[in-house]
Amino acid sequence: MNSFKKIALGLVAAMTLGTIVATPASANSVTLAVTTSISGSGTAAAPYVIEVPADNTVDTSTATASEFLTVQATVPTGAATTFTAIGNAKILTATGATVNASAGVTTLTVTPAAETATVYVYTTSTAASALTVSVTGASKTIYLKGDAGAAYNVALSVPTSGNIGGTVTATANVTDVFGNAVATAPTFTAINATAGSATADALVVGKYTSTVTLPAAAGTAAVGASITATAVATLAAPVTSASALVSVLDLAGALAAEKAARAADKTAADAALAAALAKAATDAAAAKAAADVEILALKAEVVTLKADAVTAKVAADKALADAKAASDKALADAKAELDKVKADNAKAIADMKKAFNTLAKKWNAKNPTAKVALVK
Repeated sequence: MNSFKKIALGLVAAMTLGTIVATPASANSVTLAVTTSISGSGTAAAPYVIEVPADNTVDTSTATASEFLTVQATVPTGAATTFTAIGNAKILTATGATVNASAGVTTLTVTPAAETATVYVYTTSTAASALTVSVTGASKTIYLKGDAGAAYNVALSVPTSGNIGGTVTATANVTDVFGNAVATAPTFTAINATAGSATADALVVGKYTSTVTLPAAAGTAAVGASITATAVATLAAPVTSASALVSVLDLAGALAAEKAARAADKTAADAALAAALAKAATDAAAAKAAADVEILALKAEVVTLKADAVTAKVAADKALADAKAASDKALADAKAELDKVKADNAKAIADMKKAFNTLAKKWNAKNPTAKVALVK
């Protein structure tokens, strides 16, 4: 924890008491009194800025009084008052040397016996957070954010390779115990290379770069970044150093070797292509000759099939003519026979009628009172 910074801020900034009154939405109302020794007015545009509890204790000593806001809500007597933390803020009902940074809650409802409910609000992040205090029909919101603690962790990234005699850029990010970016420059070092001084990024807090000059011979270089940090017993140990290896390559030599290898590959490929083309031409000629022979055989077979088709047609035509002649004769014979049967049947019927009528006439002559009709 940056105690010196906190002490200086405590000496320079007098304790201020900011009172913000909410417009009642009903008969109830909320009035907030906020005590802090750091900057800000509690609005979204100018949130209160308090120190994060980098020592993992939210206490009330003079040196660390800026680690929390004391929020006193004046509400109707006996009105249930709900405090809700939004973002990374946390709420406490008490502070002290035994209260660590994980003790806070995000919502708390208090029913004061009188008109005052007091809580303490803190945050472990430099991102904006908020606290809303509400009773039935009325609410009020204040905004806050944290000021990062001392450097605690360092992370390093370096390109995995570089050219002999060239440079690479090493990048280090420095954060406090809670992961907030910290403007503390690390020390860059190198083995089998030369590391330049740390340069702060113009846009990103806690980001630093160093130009690393690589050796003139191929090999491996090691790059490191380190900070000084004091461990917090109740939290994870600090990461005070990080390192990475860089493969130093003779890129020009590698390029020449690659070109030579590619040239050899091309020569081999050209030879293989020429052999393949020659074989393809030979295979194509053989295939064409075989195809020509097969085509001649097929043409001869077609001629034979055509001749066979003509012979078959002549035979079929004769067979059809013979079949038609036989059919016509059989039809004529059948018709003549049918005509004879009809004539014979007609004569037999006429003979029968004649015989019947002869008998009928004889009957009628003898039986004039019981005549029978003649048939026509």
